Amino acid sequence: MSSILIIEDDAAIRQGLAGFLADAGQSVESVGSGMQGVQLVAEGDYDVVVLDLGLPDVDGGQALKMIRGLSSVPVIVATARDDETEIVRILRDGADDYVVKPFSGAQLLARIEAILRRATATSASGPWIVGEVSVDTNQRVATLGGRPLDLTRKEFDLLAYLAERAGTVVSKRELLAEVWRQPYGGADKTVDVHLSVLRRKLGESAADARYLQTVHGVGIKLVAPDS
Repeated sequence: MSSILIIEDDAAIRQGLAGFLADAGQSVESVGSGMQGVQLVAEGDYDVVVLDLGLPDVDGGQALKMIRGLSSVPVIVATARDDETEIVRILRDGADDYVVKPFSGAQLLARIEAILRRATATSASGPWIVGEVSVDTNQRVATLGGRPLDLTRKEFDLLAYLAERAGTVVSKRELLAEVWRQPYGGADKTVDVHLSVLRRKLGESAADARYLQTVHGVGIKLVAPDS
């Protein structure tokens, strides 16, 4: 069962899609405004977001950029806008798929399943082991000394990215682009906050770093404590 968030202002469409996906065995949450959706993405842990562009409070394209600043969750844009220039712009801004209304619930479900298959195939590697840290991207499980780490989706993605490149210094710009899919510059605080929380969960601090070593002016690397 996948966790799906629908951001759609048309109540009939929203309820229809939510009902169809729920009947298909999916866990569905839906809201009618862009900012509500962005807030839920910030707080939640979704597998896919279905995003309309014609929202009452903020344009869906702007909502997409906000979501990309928070999460790498796959986003399917579902809208009546069929202009090719608009489609290209939205995909380049970080959407994973684009479907033009009207469309059936079955078509949307098929697109969701396709995106999830691609995500699984992309992450099917590892497990990565660094000291007592193990990251299994197939099962999306990370452990420290054999004990599971309680990580959010984004914390897991960050740890997995560093574990796959263990011993290699990774810049914050690269982390923003590859983990957050946000190649727009700025927002380094996003990385800093997540690294701080990840340090705590690994039982360390910036002043007493063991696994997460900062190379000042360059970036961060994940290493075994005795390396």
